Amino acid sequence: MPQKSWCFCLFENNQKKAYGQSHNFRECARMTRQSKLKLYGIPTMSQSKIRAIPRTWWVMVSFLGLMTLLALTPRASLAGECPTLLNFKHSRLQDDSPQNLCQYAGKVTLVVNTASYCGFTSQYEGLEKLYATYKDKGLVILGFPSNDFSQEPGDSKEIADFCYNTYGVKFPMFSKTAVKGKEAHPLFAALTKTSGKAPSWNFNKYLIDREGKLVSHYGSTTGPNDKALLAAIEKALSTK
Repeated sequence: MPQKSWCFCLFENNQKKAYGQSHNFRECARMTRQSKLKLYGIPTMSQSKIRAIPRTWWVMVSFLGLMTLLALTPRASLAGECPTLLNFKHSRLQDDSPQNLCQYAGKVTLVVNTASYCGFTSQYEGLEKLYATYKDKGLVILGFPSNDFSQEPGDSKEIADFCYNTYGVKFPMFSKTAVKGKEAHPLFAALTKTSGKAPSWNFNKYLIDREGKLVSHYGSTTGPNDKALLAAIEKALSTK
């Protein structure tokens, strides 16, 4: 006697579902105590004996569907979690609007501490070109002005006007903050702890991959066009 598998019956009268375990459709109807039933997907009862699809087949289809969904889900948001290195909030430079850095999860992120009156301030121009070149591929640059080295005395409006009017900066900029020592913003404290290197001057750079892991730290003398930096960015961007 062949092994029985599940058949699915649908009530015609009130659209409720009933289940019976039988190869014989009439037997299935008897087991569910309904005389007017139709198989799901089959409009009539013209056949009295219809082989039901085994439960193992449905389990396999469901499993494959789940695996496909997981494969298409961005890694950083798979469990609805934010990477540790981005799980911070800070106000936007232009209007002091609170921003959650988790919004950049899944992107390749370059974090830079900036200043308006520094010998490296011209790197703004290169950083903006870098952002314009790679932003559509998933790169974001986050600028954090700081007066830790006494070269950023202005307020938020002055800094924002300087960045846009002088260098046309369009990448996200945040309000002035400390980046080293006990008063360092939690983001820079975490970056320092992870890399083992605190900002030693303005325009230090921290590269974070799509999964929220630190790739490397780069000092002030590493410009936006540095070959090693560009290679690291392109490699990080190539990983989906």
